[in-house]
Amino acid sequence: AALCWHGSPCWLIPASRPTAPLAVPRGCLVGLAAIGVAPAAAPLAGFATSRGARIGLGGTAVLAAFAAGLAFSRAHQSQRLRGERTAVAAGSQQDNAAVIIGNGRLGDALSKMGSGGDIVLGRGDAFPPSAPLGPIFVCTRNDALKDVIAVVPKERREDIVFVQNGALLPFIEKELEPGLPTTVLLVYFAVAKRGDPPLDGKTDTDPDGLTAVNAEGKWASEVARRLNSGGLSCRVLPKTEFLQAYWEKNLWIAAYMLVGALHGCSVGEVESGHRAEVDGLIGELAAAVTEVLPDVKWEPVRLCERLAAYARSVAHFPTAVKEFEWRNGAFYDLTRMAEAAGRPDPCPLHTAGLQKVGAVPTA
Repeated sequence: AALCWHGSPCWLIPASRPTAPLAVPRGCLVGLAAIGVAPAAAPLAGFATSRGARIGLGGTAVLAAFAAGLAFSRAHQSQRLRGERTAVAAGSQQDNAAVIIGNGRLGDALSKMGSGGDIVLGRGDAFPPSAPLGPIFVCTRNDALKDVIAVVPKERREDIVFVQNGALLPFIEKELEPGLPTTVLLVYFAVAKRGDPPLDGKTDTDPDGLTAVNAEGKWASEVARRLNSGGLSCRVLPKTEFLQAYWEKNLWIAAYMLVGALHGCSVGEVESGHRAEVDGLIGELAAAVTEVLPDVKWEPVRLCERLAAYARSVAHFPTAVKEFEWRNGAFYDLTRMAEAAGRPDPCPLHTAGLQKVGAVPTA
């Protein structure tokens, strides 16, 4: 059993079973168990993955089976380590020493927000047996995540805090054990160069800041405390609100980077000179997400205003369509899903833009 990105339990059904599925690409199988989102109880229609397996959704029997399996898994984890880590997580408002993997701009900034007890590791360093029992901030590029997870002992993987941009949830579900209270931080602050103080992502539409962490993450409170100690804002968001914030950030990256790449300009120039174009793209992508995730929806005008305000706050950022699998690829998957089901492309502007910049995958 697994969970799909809309939070409903799902199970694999042999392809020979007579159902009428829709095609769901890899990006749609987002295990919300990884961020603590409880599955919905209402049964939904069947889907089929692009690899040919069929997936059925919903049902209390699957929910019970998932709960039983999760209880079994947790019961067999190390009681000593779990007890110690739980005591550290819930113990106080004081700083919890952390492991920080990646010593670039972000890793250095997070370390300086601590009280001096952190251990900072470079990419490829061995995980020390005497590592602090606090959070494990992973501050590497997305393409290094698989190797980083392999280095972290299994009994410590629930302590990982992901800080990367992009559509991380499918990866987390695939690479981590089901049911772990993984912490995911949506970073809206910038560090210009290593050693510089971070600049908070506060805007005229969101003066309290945009950075957010999922409330169901084990270290959500500690992440917020650490950022606050460094003068940064951090919202601790419950289930649905976090999922909406997660997609909103992915909308901003996909739309502003693509329009900027099409015109060869910066983020600020996209906002000031190509606003109608980028707003149209944002509206298209947002509607495509809502079509698959009905609980995740926006008021279009306000959404575009909020994302434009953030663009103004980072106007100097360059634009490029890169890390396709993690960024624009999440939306291109919705195009492929529709095509496989014989439906019109829900993101024609996005698809045309990707084709124009040569970013559409060949296979």
